[in-house]
Amino acid sequence: MEFFELTEQEYQEYWDNHPLKTFLSSVEIAKLRQKRNWNVNYVGLKENNIIYGAAMLLSKKKKLNSYEFYSPRGFLIDYNNQELLNFFAKEIIKYIKNKKGYILRIDPYIINKERDINGNIVLNGIDNNKIKNALEDIGFRKNISSKPEQVTWMFSLDLSNKTEEEILKNMKPNTRNIIKKTLKSGITIKELSYDELNKFHNILKETGERKKFNVRDISYYQDMYNLFSPKNEVKYLITELDLNHYVENLEKEKKEKNDKLSSNIKPTRRQELEKEITNIENKIKEAKDIKEKTNSDIITLSGSMFILTKPEIVYLSSGNYEEYLKFNSQYLLQWELIKYGLKNGYKKHNFYGIPENINERPDNYGIYEFKKGFNGYVEELIGEYEIPICTKYYLFKIIKKLKEVKYALHL
Repeated sequence: MEFFELTEQEYQEYWDNHPLKTFLSSVEIAKLRQKRNWNVNYVGLKENNIIYGAAMLLSKKKKLNSYEFYSPRGFLIDYNNQELLNFFAKEIIKYIKNKKGYILRIDPYIINKERDINGNIVLNGIDNNKIKNALEDIGFRKNISSKPEQVTWMFSLDLSNKTEEEILKNMKPNTRNIIKKTLKSGITIKELSYDELNKFHNILKETGERKKFNVRDISYYQDMYNLFSPKNEVKYLITELDLNHYVENLEKEKKEKNDKLSSNIKPTRRQELEKEITNIENKIKEAKDIKEKTNSDIITLSGSMFILTKPEIVYLSSGNYEEYLKFNSQYLLQWELIKYGLKNGYKKHNFYGIPENINERPDNYGIYEFKKGFNGYVEELIGEYEIPICTKYYLFKIIKKLKEVKYALHL
């Protein structure tokens, strides 16, 4: 078996059929990185012209004419074959050293320990401690000094051999009821074209300002569209509400309840109906106020970005206009993509990132709670690992530490 540089086509063909592939290790992401001044190389192991392992290596020039190397989601290889893994890793290290690299980072798409919906470790479930030990034997060390570049904790829903009815039935009652209400409200979903991406970006900016997180420049979303849309692997969706249609439905519902009031019913039921009618009247007034304020019949509520790289759909990014949060339209977006996944042969709907300390109920616990309502399971990956390639690695670590100390002293 020999170590080779691969062509983009060779890597693509191998990636297409590998069980560990994700959008982050795709050729499209490599091209995105190239637009942002990263170099890209593809390497692999071959025997009799058959590839037994491959990796996408990104590199960027740093200090002292040295390069940082990063392989998003790690190597495409059988990590349980320790002999193969050792050989491939050592060949990659020699390759990077020859290219003036000082570090290699990887974050393999490998489950750490199998967990249930509540994040608890499943008894006798998947445990990849052996793989972590194999990486450490090679010289990799867990990155604990900085935040990992990619998501480590996720929440996913298995779509294999499921029906819409089964998925809906297994959801938390509140989630299921909210989805039904959004459908009844007449909320619609629109897929955006390239020229309409500003609508999605505006939603993100409003959400970012409110929740204090940075939003990428619109060029990122435009590039992702151009790279992934030819294979229908990206969707930018927004939810909209036709206020006239919404009010018509509410008026119809109000009439039905008024008709029931005129019949012979129990006093307790009469009180319930009167409260329901008052609630409907408030919604009608609110809708009319929104229409007057916006001077529009149709309002945009929320938006989401999904990456569709089989076998999974990834819920990558989203936002909501604060004043329209009450319409809960993000639930409808998830449900529509779950149904799309079922119809088109996807095996998993990946809601993506959640906080790792969910049992401590952190400030962003609501992210997990929202996703949990769809009744999936928590996934914990083994995380980000790095390996020194040359002595400059240690020098840069010292420099970084000194900068952190200097910054702390100035606070």
